Amino acid sequence: MNYNAQIMVIEKLTQMHVSEKTAPSPLLRNDEAPVLWKTIDKLADYEITLDRMRRTAAAIAEQRAPEQVWLLEHPPLYTAGTSARPADLLNPSRFPVFDAGRGGQFTYHGPGQRVAYVMLDLRQRQRDIRKLVANLQYWIIDALATFNISAFEVPGKVGVWVRAPGTNLQEHKKIAAIGIRVSKWISFHGISLNVCPDLSHYGGIIPCGIADKGVTSLEDLGQLVSLEQADIVLRQKFEERFGPTLHAP
Repeated sequence: MNYNAQIMVIEKLTQMHVSEKTAPSPLLRNDEAPVLWKTIDKLADYEITLDRMRRTAAAIAEQRAPEQVWLLEHPPLYTAGTSARPADLLNPSRFPVFDAGRGGQFTYHGPGQRVAYVMLDLRQRQRDIRKLVANLQYWIIDALATFNISAFEVPGKVGVWVRAPGTNLQEHKKIAAIGIRVSKWISFHGISLNVCPDLSHYGGIIPCGIADKGVTSLEDLGQLVSLEQADIVLRQKFEERFGPTLHAP
């Protein structure tokens, strides 16, 4: 068996292991109440959005609001999670920097990146934060498979990864970041999926504190997908893992 054939077999076995043994069971709500699904068309101010998200999570905790997912884009900016290291901010003056209050380290948000803020009530699902993170990862993995992109998780690293074209199995690039916070068993923050952002904007940080791995996007992988197309698939795959949604104007 030649080298390329060996790689194909290893890759197939790896994918089988991920899909059959690692993928978590869905994190469905006990009463099947729908999650409010909002899409914000204009660039969303980060500080205003963060404040609204915190207030919405508090309202969900007090049962004054339903669970919600917000899909949006931010203007170019960097956010620092609770584990962010100052040395990983390589160019502090390039874009505004915000303290996100979520888990994780530095990440980038900007046009062409689909951010999904996920506010779920784990009291109505399972009080299992690890299972929540695993389902968020596989939500994105399942969505990317629709666009013929084979994505996977990397043990010990949160996020979603792909193998860069023309490289060996060890050369991974991150295509989606995950950073959440859970308070009173309500999740907020969420995921960011690189659809067609300017990847050079990542040059001002060490993304997620990982210096030896790059970042990529659907566009970078040769998949010309609009945000609207990505949204349709994200909603479909979200419902498979988390239950029904209800569109909000």
